Amino acid sequence: MKLLVAAVGLLALCVHPNAASNSTEWCYHDPACNDTTWPTLFPSFCNGNRQSPININSSDTTVNDNLTEIMITNSSVNGFLDKIENTGRTIKVKFRKGIEFHGGDLTESYEALQFHLHWGNRTSVPGSEHTVNGIRYPGEMHIVTIKKSLNGNTSLGTTISDGFAAFGFFIEESTSSSALSDSWRTLLNDLSNISFCDTSIAAPSGVSLDDLIQGVNRSSYYRYLGSLTTPNCFESVVWTVFKEPIGLSSDVIDLFSTLYIGANASSPLMINVYRGIQDLALTVTTQREATESSASMIFYSLGLIALSLFVSWS
Repeated sequence: MKLLVAAVGLLALCVHPNAASNSTEWCYHDPACNDTTWPTLFPSFCNGNRQSPININSSDTTVNDNLTEIMITNSSVNGFLDKIENTGRTIKVKFRKGIEFHGGDLTESYEALQFHLHWGNRTSVPGSEHTVNGIRYPGEMHIVTIKKSLNGNTSLGTTISDGFAAFGFFIEESTSSSALSDSWRTLLNDLSNISFCDTSIAAPSGVSLDDLIQGVNRSSYYRYLGSLTTPNCFESVVWTVFKEPIGLSSDVIDLFSTLYIGANASSPLMINVYRGIQDLALTVTTQREATESSASMIFYSLGLIALSLFVSWS
């Protein structure tokens, strides 16, 4: 059962000073159990050959014309966010049943389980997990979904190459006032009530998933086969990393770094909660650039003009 729960990041154990004494515990802070030790503590997968996160080199991607728009069922409907939890390692928001992802060359619909966040230390230290061309964003939101045909069997999902689909949204600082930041403020309004590990509150009923990712182009993203970014690092994830970030004001981003990893204020603050880049040469695909399509149309049009001139002169 522990394996099942950890598979999709649902483990909600507080991180104690002696966490490294238990080989099933992991952390971001203590050198005895941080991400550099995971390949040893969890050797079955954390030292595998399709580990996440990775640095995405935009000039070293392959075009896949099947990567169409990601469609999300019920994303605009309020009431599908269930519970917000301080797990001692992240902020996690559980979904009620009914949010589904499909399209974009996914083999079938995927049912949303939860989303969680990765960040550094307020806006001064970036903390996204994926990087693009070596650049790390202030934060990253991961929506974790499972193949609908698995009927929520997360244990089985870990044994399938594409059992899970994870959708990564970069978070960047925005200086403009926006409805997007307002939606996130509403979501996190009572974050002070879950300052300590293993505490939770009901999510506000007036916020939809669309409210939290508005403005992101769902037809523009990177795709690769990777893993969960936390132990047991199961290599069963289809990753979709959107190119356009979520722009939030600095006060909203700073809220992430106000929680504690333990059960009281004497424990460390929850900062720098991200796994380091995995230096692996994984194949990353993306859409054909618009400029590339435009150039093709220009050459095609010029060809037609040249042909018509040739015919008229003949």
